[in-house]
Amino acid sequence: MTATGATEPRRLLAAVASNVFGPEVWVVTLPLAVGWRATGEQIWPTLGWALWIAVFAAVIPMVVMVRGARRGHWEGRYVDNREARLVPFLVCMGSVLLGSVGLWLGRAPGALIALAAAMLATLAICLYITVARRWKISLHSAVATGAVAILTVLYGPWAVLTAPLAALSAWSRVVLGKHTVAQVCAGAAVAVLAGGALFWSVQAALP
Repeated sequence: MTATGATEPRRLLAAVASNVFGPEVWVVTLPLAVGWRATGEQIWPTLGWALWIAVFAAVIPMVVMVRGARRGHWEGRYVDNREARLVPFLVCMGSVLLGSVGLWLGRAPGALIALAAAMLATLAICLYITVARRWKISLHSAVATGAVAILTVLYGPWAVLTAPLAALSAWSRVVLGKHTVAQVCAGAAVAVLAGGALFWSVQAALP
């Protein structure tokens, strides 16, 4: 898939946005926002839980994806070729699941457990669509939009002001030719309907 009709400055902006607002960035920063509210605005518990989630949901998956790309197992650290996404997806899900067990055993606040559950649900649906349906749904869009949905649940309507950042991330993938408009829109829909809804229900049910 290649970009069409994109000027060089536009492609440069898209490349920057794709990296600055990539999935790993949202996954590292979102637990800080969730943890801050979940711990009653306590700095050290927030940092501790956020670091735990970041390691299992972002650092470990990205290390695997970068190493795999360098060894030629797939195209780029975001695994641009759809047919090679099964292993990275399973690594991500396994790592998040392991981190979730640690959250549960460590008696993390309910909102953080809900965050991990939302991540797993979003990954599972995207895995099914990507592998079983053979359609390259956008993880950039799913993760960014899911983050906006979760922030809105926790902080109210003002959090919607972060939506342009998610839109910029999705736009960048289209401009770079990595996804179609339909694929980024589908990623956003999965994030809101599955990830956002699950986060809302789980965090409401847990202390």
